[in-house]
Amino acid sequence: MSDMAGAPQGVFRGWLVVAGAFAVTFIGFGGAYTFSAFLGPLQADFGASRGSVSLVFSLAGFLYFGLGVLSGPLADRWGARPLAVFGMIVMGAGLAAAGVARSLTEVYVAYGLGVGIGVGCAYVPALGAVQRWFVRRRGLASGLAVSGIGVGTLVMPPLASCLIAAFGWRETYLILGGIAVVIGGGLAMLIENDPGRRGLAPDGDLLTAEVQAAQAAGSSLREAVRSRRFIGLYVACLIGSFGLFVPFVHLVPFALDHGLRASSAVLLLGIIGVGSTAGRFLLGGIADRMGRGPALLAMFAGMALTLLVWAFSTTLWGLGAFAFGYGVFYGGFVAVLPALVMDYFGGRNVGAIIGVLYTSVAFGTLIGPAAAGFAFDATHSYTAPILAGVCVNIIAAVVLAMTSRRGTA
Repeated sequence: MSDMAGAPQGVFRGWLVVAGAFAVTFIGFGGAYTFSAFLGPLQADFGASRGSVSLVFSLAGFLYFGLGVLSGPLADRWGARPLAVFGMIVMGAGLAAAGVARSLTEVYVAYGLGVGIGVGCAYVPALGAVQRWFVRRRGLASGLAVSGIGVGTLVMPPLASCLIAAFGWRETYLILGGIAVVIGGGLAMLIENDPGRRGLAPDGDLLTAEVQAAQAAGSSLREAVRSRRFIGLYVACLIGSFGLFVPFVHLVPFALDHGLRASSAVLLLGIIGVGSTAGRFLLGGIADRMGRGPALLAMFAGMALTLLVWAFSTTLWGLGAFAFGYGVFYGGFVAVLPALVMDYFGGRNVGAIIGVLYTSVAFGTLIGPAAAGFAFDATHSYTAPILAGVCVNIIAAVVLAMTSRRGTA
């Protein structure tokens, strides 16, 4: 039997859990990041400003990161699978409801609540489950799982742009909603919390009493959130996330403002996806060898450097170079962060701890993209928000360096 501990034949079931998490991140974030393709049509149909339309994405982002504080502990108790399936269904319903919205307020409610709650229910539980199935290859497994975000960013925005051109934005939201329910919900069934329930140990090793004890070990949520390491991670992620998602909302309109064709502008999001996928595959594995703490610090520094490139780029080649480089470091950040949480605090409450940590990203996501949109409305330029993104990533790297060297879990 392929599920027997230590059996050499067959595929280790942990990789199927990774595949389920990949599907959740592909559909969840790929669907969310199509928003840039809808920004222009929504502005035109509802006569809204760029800042007010950008707030739709910010509200969704706040919810899907902020809800991890609830979905993480629930997954630790009930299992990740039911939450992930439920999340994909809710996301599909929200996208479909956005397609029939008659006002921007209705889009706020449908997209913001549907995508926000849907991804919020699925994302943290799926990532937490992956961490328990691996030790030696945790960085690689985590990177593969969240590479769905990168591949989704490559595939979904161009797909949405083509569908909008062919059918209109309303019909496109209905199609994307169906994809979320059928593909996302179906493949989320592969996710499982605990290898021990199948007689398996992490990485496919032989299950022993010592391994079982190690799987059950780890900090309580209270111990973790009061530790120096957690506080440093939280503050760094909070500060850095103010600029984290600005490119996903504003790179396409930035490119259009500088004379690029719509097809080329949307392609830039796909290039972020290519870089993100490469970062998750390559940097997740590298972090396993160099140490995930130093690797995360390098991701903040890399995002700062590439945002600086954006500030001085207006051509397709320059913006493409920014998009790929930013994608690499963003992808590495998303891959390394949950694995580092597992390293610091163990597996007993990893879902809950990741969920609390991601509330830091929620607040930055709520403010950053919308603030960038309102800054553009006021100045007709993205220079200030881009340079602000450079600064917050540098500050985040400094905070992380100061709090991780001698902190203990």
